[in-house]
Parts: sequence; C-alpha cells; structure tokens
Amino acid sequence: MLRITALALALTLSTTFALAAATDPAPGGPYKTDPSHSSFNWSFDHSGLSHYTARFTGVDARLDWKPEKPEASTLLVTIDPLSVRTDYPWPEKVNFDAEIGGDESFLAAKPITFVSRKIHVTGNKTGTVEGLLTMRGETHPATLDVTFNGSMAEHPMMGVPKIGFSATGNIRRSEWGLDFAIPELGDIVTFAIETQMVPAGYSFQ
Repeated sequence: MLRITALALALTLSTTFALAAATDPAPGGPYKTDPSHSSFNWSFDHSGLSHYTARFTGVDARLDWKPEKPEASTLLVTIDPLSVRTDYPWPEKVNFDAEIGGDESFLAAKPITFVSRKIHVTGNKTGTVEGLLTMRGETHPATLDVTFNGSMAEHPMMGVPKIGFSATGNIRRSEWGLDFAIPELGDIVTFAIETQMVPAGYSFQ
C-alpha cells in the first residue's frame, strides 16, 4: 500500500512539474530549428489535376526572439536546394531530386535564403513576416503568414526552452526565373512550414 501511494505521489509531482514547465513561456534570445520537429513542404498545380507536393529537409532557421515585442524579432532561413525530396517512385531510372535541386532549369544548386525585413503582429498569436527571398541567385520580396503556437520555458522531454510556429505563404516562381513548363505546371508555389525551435547554443549530439 505504501509503495502504491509513493508511486501515485511521484506521478502526480512529475505531472505537476511538466504542466508548470508548459505554462511558463520560453525566454527571449537566439533560437534555431529543431530539425526532428520541423518540416517544409511545397506544392504547385500540376496540369489542373492535382497539386504536386515535395519538401526540403535541409532547412536551418535562426530567430532572435523578442517575446515582449515580437515585431522586433528577426529571422534568417537558409535552405539547401539539394535537400529537396520528391519521393520520385523510380530513382533507379532518374535521380529526380538531384535534377530539381541542381539543374540550371530548376534550383541550380544555389543557396536559398529568406531574411526578414519587417514583422507585423496581426492578432493574439498571428502575424506576417515580410522579407527578401533569394533563390537561383535572384532576390525578391516574399511574405510569410505566421501563427505562434506557444512556448515552454523547459520542454518536459528535452529539458530546454522551446517555441513553436506554423507558417504558410506563396510565391510566383517565374519572378525568380524558374519558369519551366508554365502554364502546364503552375506558376504559384505554395508552402507550409511547421517548426519547433530551441536555443541557438543547444547541441543535438
């Protein structure tokens, strides 16, 4: 009976500490992407029949987080174009990922970056991030619609502060010189981002 009571007390205390950590917000400061809890998917119209969908796996976002004044935060995102994953079903015939990431007609193996220029708070947990997107060596404005999902002063499993965001947006790819097969393949590329971020000094090793 004593053992059962002690176990129940331990479970209660651990749950209480976890809930307390979850309700305390993460502090401000520099953060980076947690790659195991983040995704970057993109899609475009394909012949009017479906939306072809793929993703990038090599995404590194750096955020200088200002929780008391989010509009003062800054964001830098770097994407490796060769990290594109299309799940092409016949890789033994065509290395489609390498073509999309490296061919001059597509992403040309040139770094993709997004640098924030202005952040607007539009609601209790929503905002827009205006910035400059560089792709294929060309730079043009782009905007993200962002939802702040919340933060924790200490994640119950990782033991460090964490913050989470969802973001969506779209670009007209022809503005960056990526005009292959338009209009058969849509000019508008839509993307959806999910990310959890940890302090910039955290080691994943």
